[in-house]
Amino acid sequence: MTYRRQIRVEFNHCDPAGIVFYPRYFEMTNSLCENFFRDELGLPYEAMMAENTGVPTVRLEAEFKAPSRLGELLTWVLVVERIGGSSVTFRAEVPGRLTIRLTLVYAPNLKPAPWTAPLRAALAAHLETPDAT
Repeated sequence: MTYRRQIRVEFNHCDPAGIVFYPRYFEMTNSLCENFFRDELGLPYEAMMAENTGVPTVRLEAEFKAPSRLGELLTWVLVVERIGGSSVTFRAEVPGRLTIRLTLVYAPNLKPAPWTAPLRAALAAHLETPDAT
């Protein structure tokens, strides 16, 4: 199952040429993940922070394919590629524009720990499965 979210390219995302400055894609990716945790896992970041818990990014890689311009509405797609003991690897992409792979670690009390059973099950519902073709 994939998670989708639209983000409009705003002036603050752009360089003087009116195209997205690449670090802003990482901010959009963080927003995508934050909303995924809220919408799909029922775990808003503010609730995690109140419990001294977080999901910090420990790995991030990007492939840029085409520029995005001021005013465009980007449809982001997020899938779970891998669930580890205390980590999860996502693929976030705007088809035809960029692909970002990132790994987050579950860190209650700010130390890596195994996913709880309910969180692991919720993440597994978004695990990408190979095509049957």
